Amino acid sequence: MRKTTAKSTKTPKIFVLDTNVILHDHMAIRKFQDNDIVIPIAVIEELDKFKKGNDALSFNARGFMRELDKITDGRMFGKDGVSLGSGKGRIKIEPNHPFPDELKDLFIDDIPDHRILATAIWVRDTHPERFTALVTKDINLRMKSKAAGMEAQDYLTDRLAEERVETTQRELITRDDIAPEKLQKLAYSPEGSLPWRKLLSHEPAPNQLYRFTWPESSGQGAVCARYNAASGRLVVVPKREAYGIRPRNDEQKFALDACLNPDIQLVSLTGGAGTGKTLLALASALEQARDFDQIILSRPTVILGGQDIGFLPGDQKAKMSPYLQPLMDNLAVIRNQFRPSSKEAMRIEAMLKEEKLLITPLAYIRGRSLGRVFFIIDEAQNLTPHEIKTIITRAGEDTKMVFTGDIFQIDQPYLDQWSNGLAHLSEKMAGQPLFEHVFLRKGERSALSEIASQLL
Repeated sequence: MRKTTAKSTKTPKIFVLDTNVILHDHMAIRKFQDNDIVIPIAVIEELDKFKKGNDALSFNARGFMRELDKITDGRMFGKDGVSLGSGKGRIKIEPNHPFPDELKDLFIDDIPDHRILATAIWVRDTHPERFTALVTKDINLRMKSKAAGMEAQDYLTDRLAEERVETTQRELITRDDIAPEKLQKLAYSPEGSLPWRKLLSHEPAPNQLYRFTWPESSGQGAVCARYNAASGRLVVVPKREAYGIRPRNDEQKFALDACLNPDIQLVSLTGGAGTGKTLLALASALEQARDFDQIILSRPTVILGGQDIGFLPGDQKAKMSPYLQPLMDNLAVIRNQFRPSSKEAMRIEAMLKEEKLLITPLAYIRGRSLGRVFFIIDEAQNLTPHEIKTIITRAGEDTKMVFTGDIFQIDQPYLDQWSNGLAHLSEKMAGQPLFEHVFLRKGERSALSEIASQLL
């Protein structure tokens, strides 16, 4: 056990990590300050199952083992483990331990979760003078742990505060207190813009979105505007069309404008089902196809029910087809705006054939350098913050990335609306001139889809 010095009288805590924490963030062991880390041997056994593969879990498993190997540098863990570095705690691998006699009949099945929990209890009972907690992103294991009297916590390092998540849903500011004569100057300005001081008392953040409403008696629609920090002006956002797709509400107008704006290289579109996120992104990509060498549509492959794609029949392309079908459906909506013999429809077919328009699983993008690419990542709420960062750092010159998703519809078992990568992207990149986030509120798929989204 580490000795307490005169400068450090606080006894370090002990955190026992579950496998899913490491698979979520392979650098998690570096983020517990000066506290000690215990890795049950059952976790190492589980990680061994993930060491092969190209998905994010496999990369995190391998990354963690490399990090652990670097930390030990040929040394044995010993009784007290090895140091994680200056100002950090210590880490050790703990063999499996049985439940204490009073808890040995609490769980019937011998599974990794129970071995990890039993080891955490052993660590706690062996160090009664220190605070010990099991850290896991598995809600069920946290409940089991509490039933057994063991302190359990979620991994909160990359979890956003609830008010931060709510703020990302309110980025469009509606103002009804602007004098009509000022609004008229903005709406009918020859430049399509006005200096922000003409309408506002404080300078907005870059790409802040506004909806300025006229007095009810005027009978005019709202004026939509975006703040351009480079010019210091509020720019009117017009209603535009992209490859036959027209926005049906103000939020869609903002979304299409962001996707078509060459100065904004990173876009985040969030909202519920049927709000048009992916459709608008794809239509704007097709509209600008001549400006890019390739358009790539991708989404994370989330397998539900614990099944692997191996259970599906066919070759690799056939196995992935069900997960990419929603992207094909959006492409079909755009294609159906035109006659099959039209130049627009034929152009889409040619782009697909030449793979200038490529629909592919996200796992196949890893490792590429994406230059002059319009990259659309659908269902991005199923990505971790680390995965989002990995994807964006692949962006080369003249590349544009659009992330779409609904942070309240997450299929990954260890992510939620506070810890998913899409929420982190919107919060961390806010205020950057090259980034714009739009939250789409109204569903436009159909009246049935909208009422189901609201009531069910």
